[in-house]
Amino acid sequence: MALLPILEFPDPRLRTKAVPVEAAHVTSPQFQTLLDDMFETMYECPGIGLAASQVDVHQRFMVIDVSEEKNQPLVFVNPEIVAKSGEQVYQEGCLSVPGIFADVTRANEITVKAIGRDGAMFELSTDGLLAVCIQHEMDHLDGKLFVDYLSPLKREMVRKKLAKQRRQSA
Repeated sequence: MALLPILEFPDPRLRTKAVPVEAAHVTSPQFQTLLDDMFETMYECPGIGLAASQVDVHQRFMVIDVSEEKNQPLVFVNPEIVAKSGEQVYQEGCLSVPGIFADVTRANEITVKAIGRDGAMFELSTDGLLAVCIQHEMDHLDGKLFVDYLSPLKREMVRKKLAKQRRQSA
C-alpha cells in the first residue's frame, strides 16, 4: 500500500467532473489496490472520507469510514443519491482544504445507490455524519468543494490562508 498525494484547494484539477467507473473494473487487482491506497491515505491524514478526485483520479468513486475505531470501511462506486429529506447544518472540514472548517447545510437523511467493493450494487439509507460525508464526497466527484457553500469573501479568505500556510511550510 502507498500514501497518495492529495490535491489542495485551489488546484483546478479539483474542479474536474469525474467519469463513471466500468462495473467490470471494480474487482480488478489494480482498482482494489487503488482502494487500499486511498483508505491508507485517508486514515493517515486523518480523515473520514476521500473521493478519487482528491487524489487526481477523476473517476466516480470514494472511500468512507466514519467509525471511531476506523474499522468500517465503505466503498461507493458510481454513487447516486436516490432520495433525500430534511436539513442539517454540520461543521465540515476537508483533506483538500486543510485546517479550514465551516458550517454547511445538507440533507439530513439520504438514500444512496452504488456499487460496492465486491462489484455488487447496493442501496443504503442513512443520516447524520455518514449522510453528510457521502454528500461531501459526492460533491468532489462533481468538481465541487465545501468552500463553494461559503460566501465569495469567505472563500477568498480561505484561499489566502492556505497560500500563507503553504509559504510558511516551504
